[in-house]
Amino acid sequence: MVINQTVELVKRWGAYEAQHPDASIEDFCRHELAKGIKPENESVPESELRPDLNGQLVILLRRIGKFHIAYSNKALEGTGLDQMEEFGILVTIYNQKNPIKSEAIFNNIMELSSGSNMLIRMKKRGLVSEYADEQDKRVKRLKLTTKGEATLLKAKDLVLKVARMMVNELTDEDKRLCIQLLRPIDKRFTGLFLKQKNKPFEDIYHENIGQR
Repeated sequence: MVINQTVELVKRWGAYEAQHPDASIEDFCRHELAKGIKPENESVPESELRPDLNGQLVILLRRIGKFHIAYSNKALEGTGLDQMEEFGILVTIYNQKNPIKSEAIFNNIMELSSGSNMLIRMKKRGLVSEYADEQDKRVKRLKLTTKGEATLLKAKDLVLKVARMMVNELTDEDKRLCIQLLRPIDKRFTGLFLKQKNKPFEDIYHENIGQR
């Protein structure tokens, strides 16, 4: 019996490691413990709509995201930034070393039109500037102004405080596990979103489900 249990444990570890190659043994143990959590048995009236397990997870992430945006926007008051998306644009320009406009916009998962309008407003406020690419004059690249860089560094500390506040109940190990489990989803859709954004939803659905 002991040998059979050991073989089963090794098989489970192998399957988990194949899906999460960067995982530690501690991550695997937490994963196995989580599998033992039984779903809540709540009696749901037939007149109510309740999400399935997939919906519960996505709704939870969405609610946390909305709380984060609301608190971040409040923290940014007085910094020269009007909303969290502007902070994301500044970070992208800073990290990517003068990207073209479309790169900065799509990196922040924004529509081209709304992102372009946001950049126009940020240019008027003296946070960013643009210039023609040396290789292709039709392409515009973005650059932080001195004011924009100072604003970014000031806002960064506030944004980090919000992030710390949002996940303060979790241990560092829990945070790493959450990142490990969710990062593949972000990676997959980062590569697909722009390619699929103009397709009908049913096509998008079948393409994504088929890749699992």
